[in-house]
Amino acid sequence: QVQLVESGGGLVQAGGSLRLSCAASGRTFSSYAMGWVRQAPGKEREFVAAISWGGRLPSYADSVKGRFTIATDNAKNTIYLQMNSLKPEDTAVYYCAVRLSTIATMNPTHYSYWGQGTQVTVSS
Repeated sequence: QVQLVESGGGLVQAGGSLRLSCAASGRTFSSYAMGWVRQAPGKEREFVAAISWGGRLPSYADSVKGRFTIATDNAKNTIYLQMNSLKPEDTAVYYCAVRLSTIATMNPTHYSYWGQGTQVTVSS
């Protein structure tokens, strides 16, 4: 079994920053990709950022490009999402996910394990 635990969410004013963390524990993966997906009330799930094994090939949704940065610490089985210049439209529950492949994609159906989510609220 795999556990993914997100942390770092909270309430921030527009223009502010937050850093989300996601620690994986349980099953030991030889190599894997990870990503962040968000869902706002009444909206479709949106893949925000993904990163391949070894911190390669980070990918971002157009809506966050230039503001968010995904990073990984494979030794700690942890990924991070640094979110800068936050906007009210970034308000959502953010989930981390693991794909049992070395190459990340931006398709949520390719990911096998999910965290419980952490709320990010950006006030105007």
